[in-house]
Amino acid sequence: MSVYFNTLRSIVFYAIYVPFTIIFCAIAPLLFGLLPFKVRRKGLTIWNHTTIFLLRWICGVQYRVEGMHFLPQTVCVIAAKHQSAWETYFFQILFDRPISTILKRELLRIPFFGWSLALMKPIAIDRSSPREALKQVLEKGKHRIHEGISVLIFPEGTRFEPGKSGKYARSAASIAESCKVPLVPVAHNAGECWSTKSWIIKPGCISVLISEPINAEEGSSRSTTETLETVIEGNMSIITGTAQAK
Repeated sequence: MSVYFNTLRSIVFYAIYVPFTIIFCAIAPLLFGLLPFKVRRKGLTIWNHTTIFLLRWICGVQYRVEGMHFLPQTVCVIAAKHQSAWETYFFQILFDRPISTILKRELLRIPFFGWSLALMKPIAIDRSSPREALKQVLEKGKHRIHEGISVLIFPEGTRFEPGKSGKYARSAASIAESCKVPLVPVAHNAGECWSTKSWIIKPGCISVLISEPINAEEGSSRSTTETLETVIEGNMSIITGTAQAK
């Protein structure tokens, strides 16, 4: 697929995506803001469904998911690879359950978008203070679990290009251990289609691999985190380089 055609398709996508996001996020608080969280979430994820549809229809970004049978029916902690914006949109609809995502506090300050994002009960942290951020993640993560809301964590803390990885934080393991809930590892290669270093979106089929839950009660947070990293990075070695359309 030519770079020219990918560029053209990306321009068309953003020309629709940006105005839609502004309009939807401007009216979403009025439409859904006073509704109970589980109902409100259904309305707010209309934006997620639409974005994933536009990416597929305009840019040719497909996806396949393996391991859905591993996802527990109960509340859990989901720890996922972080490569692009795609997974932050897609996971809210893939898991089809109330989910609180750990994210940087600055996102809530974005006009329109941040206002609607706040309605999804995220766990917003200040990354300039790592010690305080960890405290917030643990306290608010436990609170969300007790509310019956699963927690989505990107344990590397930020996005990494395909083929690269960062240090895995222990927060996911600590929450799962403390609340006695399953820890679900998720690998994907979305960065091969929607890179952090380019606004051009490439066609392809993103692989999402959900692995068997880890029992965080069986070991320390350190050993559980090591297991989590081994599982996710092992799956990444399988799917890295497979998303790009030939």
